[in-house]
Amino acid sequence: MRNTCRLLIPLRHTTYCRYLKIKQWLGLNSQNVNTSYWSRPCCISLHSDSANIVAQTNTNGSSKRRLVLGIETSCDDTGAAVVDDRGIVVGDALNSQTKTHVAMGGIIPPIARDLHKENIEPVVSAALEKANVTLNDLNAVAVTVKPGLSLSLLVGLQYAKQLVKKTGVDFPFLVLLISGGHCLLAVARGISDFLLLGHGLDDSPGEAFDKTARQLKLKNLPQCQELSGGAAIELLARDGNPKKFAFPQVMTRIPDCNFSFAGIKFNAKKLIEAEETKLQISASAVLPNAPDICASFQYAVLYHLARRLQRAFLFCELRGFLPKQKTLVLSGGVASNQYIREGLQQICEKFSCQLVCPPPHLCTDNGIMIAWNGMEKLLQNTGQVHDVDALDIQPKCPFGVDISQELKDASIKLPQLKLH
Repeated sequence: MRNTCRLLIPLRHTTYCRYLKIKQWLGLNSQNVNTSYWSRPCCISLHSDSANIVAQTNTNGSSKRRLVLGIETSCDDTGAAVVDDRGIVVGDALNSQTKTHVAMGGIIPPIARDLHKENIEPVVSAALEKANVTLNDLNAVAVTVKPGLSLSLLVGLQYAKQLVKKTGVDFPFLVLLISGGHCLLAVARGISDFLLLGHGLDDSPGEAFDKTARQLKLKNLPQCQELSGGAAIELLARDGNPKKFAFPQVMTRIPDCNFSFAGIKFNAKKLIEAEETKLQISASAVLPNAPDICASFQYAVLYHLARRLQRAFLFCELRGFLPKQKTLVLSGGVASNQYIREGLQQICEKFSCQLVCPPPHLCTDNGIMIAWNGMEKLLQNTGQVHDVDALDIQPKCPFGVDISQELKDASIKLPQLKLH
């Protein structure tokens, strides 16, 4: 079921007043709150029917709390917080740009904007994670729109709009699962109704990440000791050049949507061995150019995923499988990689499609996804078992209706692709 999430526009005043704003946004009793700072309403709703909802709290006697996500990007700090209608800060996160701007001798708006763009998703995800909620648990998203630096304000506003559009996903939609055990691309038409467009032929993307991280001996780096292989590669890749080493493109002459990461993994292994020999690296040492290798490997994985996704969009347009308002759901452990998300977002933008991703902590295996699938089936009165003794496991099972050959027979040629 779709949860309606509203977008609120708070007016930004002083830092001292921000907690008071939270109390007033949610219509709480303000007997002990100094309201002399206020000369006008503190929020404007983009929905004409939500003003009373903001002004009145639990007027129907319901005990269920309401949650608002606040986003702040007015100047040089990226902030997010989740508050409830009792005035409790349920979760918050902040990324400060102070060190960067001090080094620059002052705030430079384009740099502030770029840092907001880089940090807003991790900051919002961290706030949601601390609050132990998802987008669909929110009743509203509040975002600063005045006053402030225009370049900075726009980052927050545009991101907030995207979040509101992401709350709730209706069938049919495209789903790309990229994890440590699987890789598949499908059209989801219902709870248990899928059209399989493509699947992995060998190694999974998560396995390729883990094996490459092991080959690079990233566990020997202090900052990577407690990270998974994929997270370690993503961390180092931030300081690397994705175009430093050219990986051969995979399956370029096969017009399907199947995936192969064994070749990318093998090329990474050969590259690492060659670089270690050339630089005379000892058994336990890590290559000094490991960030470049990580970035180049990560780009190769992204490019392969992006080309398959390109063809899937074109095929779905050809067959009319998706509505005009298209949605791609990106899931699986590798979906927590922000670089992969941002790259696939570029493909989605080319096809006027919104990208929906779970918070990073829900991308890996968790009980919530199983419970919610159970809830969907319960509401639809399907998938219920009455003879529990007859129920058994299926270590391997088919996924939906496989139409990958039909897609391949369509021989769809892809236009040029440039990822930035």
